[in-house]
Amino acid sequence: MGAPRGLKGRSLLEPGDFTPGELAELFDLADEITESPERYAEVAKGKILAALFFEPSTRTRLSFETAMLRLGGQVIGFSEAQSSSAAKGESIADTVRTVGCYSDITVIRHPKEGSCRVAAAASDVPVINAGDGGHHHPTQTLTDLLTIRREKGRLTGLRVGLCGDLKFGRTVHSLIRAMRVYEGTEFVLISPQELRVPAYVIRDMEERGCPYEETQDMRSGMRGLDMLYMTRVQRERFFNEEDYIRLKDQFLLGAEQMRWAPSSMIVLHPLPRVNEIAAEVDADPRAVYFKQAKNGMYVRMALICALLGLAAR
Repeated sequence: MGAPRGLKGRSLLEPGDFTPGELAELFDLADEITESPERYAEVAKGKILAALFFEPSTRTRLSFETAMLRLGGQVIGFSEAQSSSAAKGESIADTVRTVGCYSDITVIRHPKEGSCRVAAAASDVPVINAGDGGHHHPTQTLTDLLTIRREKGRLTGLRVGLCGDLKFGRTVHSLIRAMRVYEGTEFVLISPQELRVPAYVIRDMEERGCPYEETQDMRSGMRGLDMLYMTRVQRERFFNEEDYIRLKDQFLLGAEQMRWAPSSMIVLHPLPRVNEIAAEVDADPRAVYFKQAKNGMYVRMALICALLGLAAR
């Protein structure tokens, strides 16, 4: 199959940028690439991806780089702001405009919310948001949705639990924004009071008429879930170390907690984890977070093909 129609030349800045129909085509392409990777091994030959990471990353950066290399393309860029001219005071708009002279597509991670939108406005090539502060992380959301579709067989009619840091977790905000458009979605938001989902996310769900409930009780919150999305409490988002230490261990998932969960519930995590999911859970067939990480490479391969208009030869 070819790249999804209508995505060539576009940017991906937040989950709502693509329609459910466009997402379905993108996931179909990811499935095809997974089944027949050899057909896509050279489609990006002669193309260059610029990976501009102003904030540390392991999985997202390596996933994008691997995706481009597996498509036969090449990668340029940097892995921290101090390695770029940002250390000299250059604006993100100027950085992106310049790098776009050397590349065909740009991936950006930046600690400031809205930075990727500024970058896209200045760029002559497609821009992919790889995380902007506590705002959005749309390619992680693509990874999450593809994993849910593969494991549950659908994206509709799901009871979705999100647990941990729901205030600063950009993966949480992006997933809610993406899944609220699917019919029958219900959210259960499990967090300490201090790490509740931001008001603008709640307001967005209410405007969409999307059912949700909030709780600080993990046991009752897990009841009847189709999936549980665990997150770490992010030390780097806290100004006060004492607050981080007080909150970081409030919600931990181990073998005992898994006994509270339905037998069909799957567990996702955007990674990295610290101690919020015990290693003993890894052996549980409901734990799919390492499958999720691999799915991230395939969906990013599909996204690069779509935005560059590349098709199997």
